[in-house]
Amino acid sequence: MQYRVIGNTMPAVEVLFDQPGESMYTQSGGMAWMSEGIEMNTNTQGGLLKGVGRMFAGESMFMANYTAQKAGATIAFASTVAGEILPVNLNEAGALVCQKGAFLCAEPGVKLDVKFNKKISSGLFGGEGFILQEISGQGMAFLEIDGDKVIKELGAGEVLKVDTGNVVAFEKSVRYEVETVKGLKNIVLGGEGLFLTKLIGPGKVILQTQNFAEFAGRIARMIPSK
Repeated sequence: MQYRVIGNTMPAVEVLFDQPGESMYTQSGGMAWMSEGIEMNTNTQGGLLKGVGRMFAGESMFMANYTAQKAGATIAFASTVAGEILPVNLNEAGALVCQKGAFLCAEPGVKLDVKFNKKISSGLFGGEGFILQEISGQGMAFLEIDGDKVIKELGAGEVLKVDTGNVVAFEKSVRYEVETVKGLKNIVLGGEGLFLTKLIGPGKVILQTQNFAEFAGRIARMIPSK
């Protein structure tokens, strides 16, 4: 399999299958275009329980698998909002914990599982939900970045506080907690909400410059109501 990321504002990743039998999977509706010679098969990718778990993590219950029937077939998966597509080679990077909605597509050797946060407060109040996603296994995966990506390497015990919607993914060595914004005036007038995500090193953290949920909220407030 070969790939190339094309486009800048609304990018897509286009995959070239070198051999028959090579395949990619994505959430339902993630495919943008494909050539002839590719067979589609929709299933729960790991069973019904995993499918239900993905629904809670912000993905679709069913995943679409695309398998090449001949060499040279191509398929593309496009981002849903303006930003970047981040290729992740799990053979080198190891497992990553991702926010809901970050997963775009992957090779079949990549596992996509729900991940329960052990701190209930993080799930109830963290803004991204009690369930995160974990990608692991072997092969290439592709993540969606809203806006531009920022990668930080945290040292042991180093703390980074982030608006939750700006977190894309982090290594499993990084601890994830939620911290309450201190001070009533800061909560009411600060415009950052009640909670911040607290990431504690060591490990790599991937951030995005756009919080799409916040952006969508601003657009919604500008729509006239009857």
